[in-house]
Amino acid sequence: MRVAVIGGGPGGLYFAALAQQLSPEWEITVWERNARDDAFGFGVVFSDETLDGIAQADPAVFEAMSAEFARWSDIDVRYGGQVHVSGGHGFAALDRNRLREILQKRCAELGVRVHYGTQAPPVEELSAEYDLVVAADGIRSAARETYAASFRPDLDERQCRYMWLSTDRVFEAFTFIVEKRDFGSVQVHAYPYDDKRSTFIVEIAEDDWRRAGFDALADREFERGESDEASVRLCEEILADHLDGHRLIPNASKWIRFTTVRNASWRHGNVVLLGDAAHTAHFSIGSGTKLAMEDSLALAACLHEHADVASGLAAYESERRPVVESTQRAAQASLEWFENVGRYTDQDPPQFAFNLLTRSRRVTYDNLRVRDEEFTTSVNASSPVPPMFRPFRLGGLLLRNRVVVPPTALYTARDGVPGDFDLVHLSTQALGGSGLVLAGMTAVSAAGRATPGCPGLHTDEQEATWRHITDFVHGQTDTRLGIQLTHAGRRAAAHADGPPVAASALAWDERSPVPREATRADMDTLVRDFVRAAQRADRAGFDALELQYGHGHLISGFLSPLTNQRTDEYGGTLAGRLRFPLEILRAVRAVWPADKALLVRISAADWAEGGLSEADAVGIARALAEAGADAIDVSTGEVVAHERPRYGRSYQTPYADLIRNATDIPTIAVGAISTYDDVNSIILAGRADLCAVGRAHLHDPLWTLHAAAAQGYSGPAAPWPASWRAGSGRPPGARTDRIAPRLQLLREASAPVHQRWVPHLPAAATPTAAASAC
Repeated sequence: MRVAVIGGGPGGLYFAALAQQLSPEWEITVWERNARDDAFGFGVVFSDETLDGIAQADPAVFEAMSAEFARWSDIDVRYGGQVHVSGGHGFAALDRNRLREILQKRCAELGVRVHYGTQAPPVEELSAEYDLVVAADGIRSAARETYAASFRPDLDERQCRYMWLSTDRVFEAFTFIVEKRDFGSVQVHAYPYDDKRSTFIVEIAEDDWRRAGFDALADREFERGESDEASVRLCEEILADHLDGHRLIPNASKWIRFTTVRNASWRHGNVVLLGDAAHTAHFSIGSGTKLAMEDSLALAACLHEHADVASGLAAYESERRPVVESTQRAAQASLEWFENVGRYTDQDPPQFAFNLLTRSRRVTYDNLRVRDEEFTTSVNASSPVPPMFRPFRLGGLLLRNRVVVPPTALYTARDGVPGDFDLVHLSTQALGGSGLVLAGMTAVSAAGRATPGCPGLHTDEQEATWRHITDFVHGQTDTRLGIQLTHAGRRAAAHADGPPVAASALAWDERSPVPREATRADMDTLVRDFVRAAQRADRAGFDALELQYGHGHLISGFLSPLTNQRTDEYGGTLAGRLRFPLEILRAVRAVWPADKALLVRISAADWAEGGLSEADAVGIARALAEAGADAIDVSTGEVVAHERPRYGRSYQTPYADLIRNATDIPTIAVGAISTYDDVNSIILAGRADLCAVGRAHLHDPLWTLHAAAAQGYSGPAAPWPASWRAGSGRPPGARTDRIAPRLQLLREASAPVHQRWVPHLPAAATPTAAASAC
């Protein structure tokens, strides 16, 4: 087989070397536009997982790399005049140019033909002449552009400016620097990569970058290979306290914006994308070189394991895409955290350090405890209790812990009257240990039910039944009980008395009836309905009230520009779209007791083009808080049928984080939060004040109590019901009573938690100098 590789960077060279080893009879040719000895870039970082793969795939390459690694395990967070150190992470880095030399040598040993200083022929020509074309031609891939209709690239250029530099200050650990200056915030990602130098990436938000004066220094096009020397010198001045007299060293360094590259497909015929041509992940969580070399290993293996190119490429993309997309989700969370670092610069340094380390959601509270318990203990200095079991005051209501069971649609009511299943569900959830349990999707009128099986709170019978439920729950536990009130609007069930009412006459989807636009008389009726339902909720004994202003229900329809097309004073601008929701909230606030909690759930994003912006979400939250909301329950989506959410673990938490840290309004995070580790991480980092855990509580109604037992917590925030106390410990199972014997004559010493990078000393160093350096 004849193989053409476009691009002689680490990804392209590593693929060529591996493929040639697996199939010596193949003819592999690489084109690299730069000369063999051209030096670009600085240090690259590898995880232990990636290095294990390299060691297995090509021991010769691994041995050559290992001989030059800078290794360390610490992360230093420099912020607020303090340095917080977290150990136990494990890093290995080396000069990118040395890595390329190692791979160049390996390709030469194996007989791979490499054309240096030579532009590759057009990809169409290569595709016709060769059996396989591997496009490893970088983020600006010409091959990807040629077949854009097949690859369908999505190039997401971000808002921060960054510059890739090195310094002759050799840092001892991966170092994050965040500085508050008069122009805003500046951050640095720095790490050592050999005995003499460290990578030093400076990143600044666009507005801060302009206020610092960098726009005036970078107001021209720089030639290829030229550096923005004036900006480098200004960075040196701004960050002098962290350079300790050392210099910043450019190499074709200029301000750029990071572009996240995604492609709907990675292959077109016999052409396949690899590395940055296929995908990118922000530098704050790892190396593009690492991802490219993992791609190379997977591609070489899949081609070897399958009989033809087409099936080999399909297997490569099928195997590799989920791994890359997982990495990109983590990278996106990290990227957005650094883009918005100004939200967190009022946090105290220990919390800020924890927030930074857990920004991607891959590193968590428990994970950090395992890696470096001393660091986690220092962040927890204010309380030895796990964050999720610390009390929180929600308006006039004191919750014993930070766990909320969110409203659950059960669809078991008859004529709006909750039944026995509602009693069993709510009482079981309340006995399960959470601080607050919310009854769900309760209509303020018969016409406002989403389905005929939804409960209501607009008749005496419904009120009395709810009172029976709250009396039972309060008689068994001090868990607080709340109820969510709503009118489903255009998502309401069909009724004999005509179409549903909505903000605008827009059907939910093609199968739904077209609603009628709410008149002023309708709005007056709705305000009365919400007020009366709130008064009934108070008499029924609920401790908290939540108004449903999200998920495409009636009030949500007023808030979103996608569903509110009114031309009167209740449409148009955000202020207009807020007018009626605020009328309802103020009216409810006037009758809802001050010693109880009043919550509002919103959809902070519509997941559709033209929907709510982040600024809109913040503006809505501020307005709701000013009108009397004690907290915002921050959900997203379900506003339009054509939404395209980006699902994933804790995928909605960034919106709770946005609102909480932009406004100081208490928030509830919700959405795919299912482990106590995630709850602890969210609370301790300050991303939300409370966490709503839904599906996990359906799986295990005693989830909160089991979380307490798993963490060794048995305090007042997680009391077991007296009748169930005998089950508070895990029951014995097969072989759980076995005690393992000692089988090691001498125990191995534990690996040190903290490992710093200490450069090798020159041969002429004196013993005294060596001792002081170590």
